[in-house]
Amino acid sequence: MINDLWYKNAVIYSLAVETFMDANGDGVGDFQGLMHRLDYLAGLGITAIWLMPFQTSPGLTRDLRPIGAT
Repeated sequence: MINDLWYKNAVIYSLAVETFMDANGDGVGDFQGLMHRLDYLAGLGITAIWLMPFQTSPGLTRDLRPIGAT
């Protein structure tokens, strides 16, 4: 069973997928790139990843857009 208070001791890393790691060479980070670097992040002691918005979210009081979106 997962401890309900896991977050109290978590090392949380806020990550923008678009700027983290580019796996397919198009100049933009992607989830494949993130997956390739999970061992690296774990080696730094990170136990949780907080993803920044990676797609537009219309319908909110403010329009959340991915980093670099216009």
